[in-house]
Amino acid sequence: MSKLWSIAWPQVVLFGDSITQFSFQANGWGSEIANKLARKCDVVNRGFSGYNSRWAKIILSRIINNNNVAAVTVFFGANDCSLQDKNPQQHVPMQEYVENLKDIVKHLSSVEISADKVILITPPPLHEPAWEKECLFKGFPLNRHNSVVGQYAQACVQAGWQSGAEVLDLWTLMQKDGQDFSSYLSDGLHLSTKGNQFVAEHLWPLLEKRTAYLPMILPYWGDVDTDSPETSLLSNASQ
Repeated sequence: MSKLWSIAWPQVVLFGDSITQFSFQANGWGSEIANKLARKCDVVNRGFSGYNSRWAKIILSRIINNNNVAAVTVFFGANDCSLQDKNPQQHVPMQEYVENLKDIVKHLSSVEISADKVILITPPPLHEPAWEKECLFKGFPLNRHNSVVGQYAQACVQAGWQSGAEVLDLWTLMQKDGQDFSSYLSDGLHLSTKGNQFVAEHLWPLLEKRTAYLPMILPYWGDVDTDSPETSLLSNASQ
């Protein structure tokens, strides 16, 4: 029998802030993507609540070190766009935000994850009345404005265009045709169940075209040779 190798599972890495970290909760967009890609690759949650693109750029080399990566989502901006006078700890100037995103794509390319495998995701729109209520409950004033979020969303689109990465513009899509986007958000900033479904539905086509080539790992049960299952299950060709 030929030497057997452990199975090297490809990865889809979800890199972002709290909206990514929370995406593996019940009905989360990350969970939905992981379900769709079961038996084809591992969907890895690398979300860091409260982080901005400045900190993301610093930690990137520590958390993505597998060159068997089919796709990476980069989902920052909801904290970067905090108002500097109200939330200086998380705020990142818009031009630096653009450069940080471009640097992230550049670093990924340097470890053999080319720009065409990267999907930048803009922050979703902010529902100010709900988020202000959340802020006041925690003892501080409203620290974000939807108009500013929109500027950072456009900056994300710009970064994608300049770096060769595709962009999912949630800020624009969730407000298309003047629709009420408040139901997409649980607290004015983070996603509700409906918002998670929205992200999954719009992200999936972008990920599907990047993972369509991946075979199912190990044979379908009906294709296993019952007389000699080792022949089916231990063949290197079957992964």
